Amino acid sequence: MTTPSRLPDPYGHSSGANLADILERVLDKGIVIAGDIRINLLDIELLTIKLRLIVASVDKAKEMGIDWWEDDPALSSGARRKELARENAELRERLAELEPERTRSHHTREEEAS
Repeated sequence: MTTPSRLPDPYGHSSGANLADILERVLDKGIVIAGDIRINLLDIELLTIKLRLIVASVDKAKEMGIDWWEDDPALSSGARRKELARENAELRERLAELEPERTRSHHTREEEAS
């Protein structure tokens, strides 16, 4: 008589449920993975790479005060519209500054031609 194994079957039906449970817990609680890579040569630091990874649900991230994607034009259509509106306003201001100069130079050329 064989005793059942306590280890999960990697190809069985329970492994998908376990993975889903683990993923749900990680997204609900959040997980932070941090690490640094340093490359030194003769006690001279040549390169430092700091890695920080946070895995969490959007709701959990917002609870932690992390919402940078909302202001990133590459990730948010609302942020993209704000960026375009800002650029449009800057261009209109610049055009308003240049318009009197163009008008003055146009009148000067007309006076010189007369």
